[in-house]
Amino acid sequence: MARPVWSGVLTFGLVTVPVALYTATDSHSVRFHQLQRGTGDRVRNKRVNERTGEEVPYQDIVKGYEVTEGEYVVVEPEELEQISPGRSRTIDISGFVDLDQVDPIFFDKTYYLGPKGKEYAKVFQLLTEALTRSNRAGIALFSMRGKEYLTAVRAEDGLLELHTMHWADELRDPRKEIGDLPDGRAGYSRQELATAEQLVDMLTVDWDPSDYRDTYEEQVEKLIEDKLAGRETAVSEGPPAEATNVVDLMAVLERSLEGAKSGGKAPAAEAGQESDGRRSGTSRATPKKTGGKKTTGTDTSRKTATAKKRAGAKDDLSRLTKAELYEKAARHDIARRSTMTRDELQEAVAKAERGHLRAAS
Repeated sequence: MARPVWSGVLTFGLVTVPVALYTATDSHSVRFHQLQRGTGDRVRNKRVNERTGEEVPYQDIVKGYEVTEGEYVVVEPEELEQISPGRSRTIDISGFVDLDQVDPIFFDKTYYLGPKGKEYAKVFQLLTEALTRSNRAGIALFSMRGKEYLTAVRAEDGLLELHTMHWADELRDPRKEIGDLPDGRAGYSRQELATAEQLVDMLTVDWDPSDYRDTYEEQVEKLIEDKLAGRETAVSEGPPAEATNVVDLMAVLERSLEGAKSGGKAPAAEAGQESDGRRSGTSRATPKKTGGKKTTGTDTSRKTATAKKRAGAKDDLSRLTKAELYEKAARHDIARRSTMTRDELQEAVAKAERGHLRAAS
């Protein structure tokens, strides 16, 4: 079990429950040391006097706030400790807000909150369920490690999460930060908007965070393994992405729709393929002549072919996108298809196609 980074009490109204705070995320970045090229010697940072070049002991270091260039207000560590919020023992919820009103940009770091003892499970679950049903978060000021935080306590999957938040004056104004931010409608047509919305709908997927991973970290680890094993390394860079031509925007959107319908691939004409899936320029295999003799398939061979079709159909469905499965479900007139997940669509389509194969045989 993980050790809590903080423990104290959570209060709302006159209700108090002892809780513990746990880290919710980990960083898996590959860590490097700095070495001198050619020698392999470690390079270390030292606190050095800018004027004399001599190393300064840690106890002789104070903080300075620069007023003008070269002029500082010196602040001693003891002076900061006197006004520091210290380590708070209470997360005092001052009010509850609708989560839909909180812009995600305010959320910073996430922690788990847990009851500090089984005897507090009832009160803990009571608050969790109340927050879940109301879709609200408790707002509280909270001090930890000498810093004061604005926090939001919300329920998620039967647990309580504490999110540290940015203060309002920490957010930058996008109108001041982004020079080419469009102002108002940028001249697109209704047809372009409708096509873009259709593309978004076609590419809509169920959120599954396990579908995404840090490929850069994997490449760094592979690079280290290859160099350790003495293998040569080569990095292939793809062509740089080009901005979409505004004049051809509608054509690009339509090609994107075609790609989404075909499982995210480029249309056949662009991929150098014919409509039947063969590469252009290749010839279709022709069956050998049987010298005028007529061949007939046995019942056994037909059953074997049918079984192969069934097995192949399941494999083929697993490769389809949700949009493609939905189109198949529409052709089979499967009820309640609009409410199904991708896995449910695959199962329903497979069942419908098995019925079709049985009817055909």
